[in-house]
Amino acid sequence: MLDFEKEYSSDIVIITVNISRATFKEAHEFKKFIDDEMKKKKLKIVIDLSPCDFLDSTFIGVLVVTLKKLADAGGELRIVEPPSIAHTILTVTGTLNIFNTHKTKSEAIMSLMDPSRIYDSMAS
Repeated sequence: MLDFEKEYSSDIVIITVNISRATFKEAHEFKKFIDDEMKKKKLKIVIDLSPCDFLDSTFIGVLVVTLKKLADAGGELRIVEPPSIAHTILTVTGTLNIFNTHKTKSEAIMSLMDPSRIYDSMAS
């Protein structure tokens, strides 16, 4: 399994962070991974942190910078909340409040979908 995996749902890219400890060692590769998608004009991104037990400040910094870059480009970022300790770290630092977070990947994806497309898929 790769540290970072991506999948697509229409114009949304879903990036799953498949590491239990997301630290400065992985932050540079993660940033490059996201930047590559943004260069492809993928401006709706879901980052699934559910496999992460720990996030350090460098990795959190990449998330914050990504949020700002996407907002500046007219894009949107959704975060699938991490469990336990990582969730506590994001809550205590106040970082969780700046992100649009969701409990599941499907909730995050649905929040980025065009409402008319959601209706169309439900009507089918």
